Amino acid sequence: MTILIDRDQAISSPALVPGAGDLAREPGGTELTIGLINNMPDPALKATERQFMKLLQAAAGPRRIRFHCFSLPSVKRSPEARWHVESEYSELTELRRHRFDGLIVTGAEPIAPELDQEPYWRDLTELIDWAKVNTRSTIWSCLAAHAAVLHLDRIERRPLPAKCHGIFDCEAVTRDPLTRAAPAPLKVSHSRLNEIAESDLVEAGYQVLTRSAKAGVDTFVRQYASRFVFFQGHPEYDALSLQREYLRDIGRYLARERDNYPHLPVSYFDASTEEKLVRFEKQARHQRHPALSNELPALNLRADIAAGSAAAALFRNWLQYLGAGTDASVLAR
Repeated sequence: MTILIDRDQAISSPALVPGAGDLAREPGGTELTIGLINNMPDPALKATERQFMKLLQAAAGPRRIRFHCFSLPSVKRSPEARWHVESEYSELTELRRHRFDGLIVTGAEPIAPELDQEPYWRDLTELIDWAKVNTRSTIWSCLAAHAAVLHLDRIERRPLPAKCHGIFDCEAVTRDPLTRAAPAPLKVSHSRLNEIAESDLVEAGYQVLTRSAKAGVDTFVRQYASRFVFFQGHPEYDALSLQREYLRDIGRYLARERDNYPHLPVSYFDASTEEKLVRFEKQARHQRHPALSNELPALNLRADIAAGSAAAALFRNWLQYLGAGTDASVLAR
């Protein structure tokens, strides 16, 4: 599937493809070809498409973007999600038949004890090796970032004592074109059970760009023929993404599909909502049943989460890098 995007094209569904004749090319604009390798779990599959498409649209400026969707065929899917991928996505073999300026690769929900035991591991490592020399830059998001550094440098992720889940203030720790004009602090969504230690990254030659005092390393990079950009967080998440994950985990707890009740996302719900959710947790521990989800209180987010502001800056700078070609010095002027 190829979707042509410009900043004036409304995006209501990933399946709606505007005709090429409907897109006005602005003077001085460039065209970029970007692929999304969407390996997110089935419930987040379509939301991830929309999030990245809207980000690219908002960041595109005068550029026109040809946006192709792919998914690793070895990622296990429900019949409904598999039908969506087969009918709306391009075959992964098409990736190697075209020139891509940039790739965005997402993680998949883990099902094996170790990353290199996942059923999609071979497909993913082949993609990593291909992207090193066949793109100008590739973004590796969350679990995909952990998998990439494991394959590239045998850097092992470390399990966290509790899930890192919420909105975290991240600070730029070095000057880089990717974070130019970004808000300070960058408020970034994180949702993970593991982390990559900054000391391991620095020792292996990676450059850390942003970090959080509470969540650790946020964004880091490494230069090959392609510039690899790694996000431990999810800057693409919209305002309700963490809420959807939290409610999903509550549902799994009530259905006895997980043992532990999920922690509240950090700096996400307002104080009144947090109080209501604490009371609901106590009730859920005593009356553990799927029907109890119908008694969840109304949820209100904090007013200062600034969803999307960090992503807008990062992706605008990333597209500028792609548009400038491989000479990153153009961006540093």
